[in-house]
Amino acid sequence: MKRDLLPIGSVVLLKGGEKRIMICGRILTKAGEDTIYDYSACYFPEGIVDAKHMFFFNNDAIERIFFIGFQDPEELSYQEMINSMGELTIKDGKIVPVDFEVKEQDAE
Repeated sequence: MKRDLLPIGSVVLLKGGEKRIMICGRILTKAGEDTIYDYSACYFPEGIVDAKHMFFFNNDAIERIFFIGFQDPEELSYQEMINSMGELTIKDGKIVPVDFEVKEQDAE
């Protein structure tokens, strides 16, 4: 599954939003939830103020991109690794590739 994820530091406006936010995490879940989000973000320019002001969203929620974060060989390599993982799921509170879950069942 190809994911065209923005790099850390990218600044976006979400659909229906009034304030820009900055991406500070990718491919994550909220504690205790079974949803995998493309991004976490904080207000821009304030940064991470507290956990109540963190945003979790997917690519399709982005209305406008104001700035694309830093990209170098390390970032591009990370994006390739994410894309090579294929479809993802949550197993025991951790994000893992779906085929990891299948391999684990085959071993039993």
